[in-house]
Amino acid sequence: MGTEGGRRTAVIAGASGFVGRAVAEAFAADGYRLQHIGRSADTTWSDADGIRCAVDGADIVLNLAGKSVNCRYTDLNRHEMLDSRVRTTEALRTAIGTAERPPRVWLNASTATIYRHEMERPNTESTGEIGSGFSVDVATSWERAFFAGDLPGTRRAALRMAIVIGDGPATRMLLALARTGLGGTQFDGWCPPHRRYRGIGEHPTGPDRAPWHRTHGRQRFSWVHLDDVVRAMRFIRDQEQLEGPINLASPHPSDNRTLMRSLRRTVGAPFGLPVPRWMLEAGMWAMRSEAELLVKSRWVLPEALLAAGFTFAHPDLDEALSDVRDRIRRGDGGQLP
Repeated sequence: MGTEGGRRTAVIAGASGFVGRAVAEAFAADGYRLQHIGRSADTTWSDADGIRCAVDGADIVLNLAGKSVNCRYTDLNRHEMLDSRVRTTEALRTAIGTAERPPRVWLNASTATIYRHEMERPNTESTGEIGSGFSVDVATSWERAFFAGDLPGTRRAALRMAIVIGDGPATRMLLALARTGLGGTQFDGWCPPHRRYRGIGEHPTGPDRAPWHRTHGRQRFSWVHLDDVVRAMRFIRDQEQLEGPINLASPHPSDNRTLMRSLRRTVGAPFGLPVPRWMLEAGMWAMRSEAELLVKSRWVLPEALLAAGFTFAHPDLDEALSDVRDRIRRGDGGQLP
């Protein structure tokens, strides 16, 4: 594998998702020869020798594999969300560790949900506090698998992505809420007790029952535009000093009340009904998703990227939502132009 005819090779795992498709398109535009790994790709996760051959001599590995979190957290889905991240990451780490010519950089997806529910101050890479519970346990298990062992020839960066604004499941769910008149503020509070958010993995954390907080609709909403996710990956690829956990989030986070007002403006909805947590739980059951996506206070800032000189193309939420809406209307799927 590796360089062929002067072209560099990018190994991409998880290129079938909406982020993965945009990343693959961007790296192909940069002149890379793409090597895909996935359940139905030329190289599959069951082919250890094929994975090792793919990464041997590659310039960069980008792992975006993992079951979507936009689902009900049933026992089956909980274990699949964990296993699909940890096992694929372990397979890549084993392959890179045994490669004769390991890739110089490996970018692995992670999530800003790794941080605690935060209402008082932002989480950065240097000051952030790791949270607890199911989603956090998935994230910490994922990163432990990624950073395990010694890979002296490969620089590693875990991309702690906030909610990605693009033609993906999270944005479509939010726009659908606004269009149907349910785009009012979502108020966290009491909810019928359930155990779907309990800890998981080798070191489960958090309470057995789903937590709730009195946020008054001011739970923070950290987000990042799809274009900036791709631009940040290119930037990290080229900046040798960037490694370890990297927050991928707009420098201008919002809160739930402001987010829902922006969504209503974006779709032209004249009103949105305020939704208490107990009612939101019922609505998200109908949408086959989870209320945690809307009520957890995610307050994340991109300290490392900003310090390295990265500039965001879409730092403003209203503009980002309008841009994605227009792309969806044009039918280009929110992909890079």
